[in-house]
Parts: sequence; C-alpha cells; structure tokens
Amino acid sequence: MKNAKIYKPSKSAMQSGKGKSEKWVLKYISKKTNYNPLMGWESSKDTISQIKLYFSTKEQAVDYANKNKIKFKLIEPNKKRFVIKSYSDNFLS
Repeated sequence: MKNAKIYKPSKSAMQSGKGKSEKWVLKYISKKTNYNPLMGWESSKDTISQIKLYFSTKEQAVDYANKNKIKFKLIEPNKKRFVIKSYSDNFLS
C-alpha cells in the first residue's frame, strides 16, 4: 500500500511573496532508501517518491487519496500570528 503526506508548502526563504504556496501537495513517502557512504547521498530505487501532485483545495487532495486507496497523513499549515509593533515602543520602557 502506498503512503503519502498531504500538506500546504510554506513560502521559500528566498522570496517575499506567497508564490506557489496556495496549492495543496500530495507527496508519496518512500521508506526504502539506500545510503551511499562514499558520496554521502541518500538514494532510492522507488521512483514513486519523486511524484508530487498539486491540488487547489485540501478536500480535492483527500478525495484523490481516498479514491485511489492511498494511506495519507494530513499536515495542517500553521497559522501566522502578527504582533503589531510601533516604532515608538523601542524608546518606551
């Protein structure tokens, strides 16, 4: 049976906008990995671990996984907390 995780990717540290972070991703998880001691690389012969499927909503991703009998782990995105600060707060004690 295939295992997957469904998540909403966070924004990259190299960008200031939220590009490519609005879609939900279904990514297969492969547990059969090999370690190459010479190069220090981790590799796998299981090519399904390279597949990422993008969905516009969480429900579409969950429906796809249920329809294709894929066991999945749903990872909810963290909510941002905004702390409103004032420049004058730096000088008040």
